Amino acid sequence: MPTALDEGICIRHWDFSETSQTVSLFGRALGVVRGLAKGARRERGAFDGGIDLLSRGEFGAIVRPGKELATLTEWDLLEVYPRLRTDLSANRAAFYMADLVGRMLAAEDPHPSLFDRMVGALRTIGAARGAGEPAPDGASALLGFQWALLVETGHRPDLESASGDLEVLVFQPSEGMFVAAVPAPAGSWKVRRSTVDALRAIDAGQAVLDPEAIHRCNRFVAACIRHVLGTEPPTMAAVFGTTPAGA
Repeated sequence: MPTALDEGICIRHWDFSETSQTVSLFGRALGVVRGLAKGARRERGAFDGGIDLLSRGEFGAIVRPGKELATLTEWDLLEVYPRLRTDLSANRAAFYMADLVGRMLAAEDPHPSLFDRMVGALRTIGAARGAGEPAPDGASALLGFQWALLVETGHRPDLESASGDLEVLVFQPSEGMFVAAVPAPAGSWKVRRSTVDALRAIDAGQAVLDPEAIHRCNRFVAACIRHVLGTEPPTMAAVFGTTPAGA
């Protein structure tokens, strides 16, 4: 089998032996690849001394159909994100993104635009900054990633269904849309129109500047992801606490 070359982010790793690792990489062209990196933990070799979690690099992989593990042949480190090691909120947000990629994407199913969005988010929340420099807008970066994940996996909420002029809307997660019903159906969520308007702006690629609107949107989108997964990942709770249904 030929070796495929790609760039990827390490979203999970395990020690396989004293010198080798098993890793999951989110590749830009290959999608999520789980592979064995023999000799990866040696100081000298084709893996730069190991593949660190939440680092970006170029890698080679031999992917055999029907095999659970690919064979990783090389890793060339391209980028690390220093604040992930020193800032707890940045660390939690990055682990949350990596966790969602592993949970929601099928193996070897490429999503290059989502990969680019994740790299951008990691650069925003993980960049080092000097004394006195303002904190990066990590909430906006996280929102952009979460929304892109719903879009890429076919679970985008139907914003067009939020018609009318009511200030508080009713979202039915089982249908993925807003409904007009009095009383509200069981299991539905109440959502402010201003939250929907902010999501429409995000969907159109426009910036949202209101921190409170970004906060509400992040929690609403996280609740949608939780509904899709059927469970609340621990990484989600670490970022948001208990995620409410409404926003």
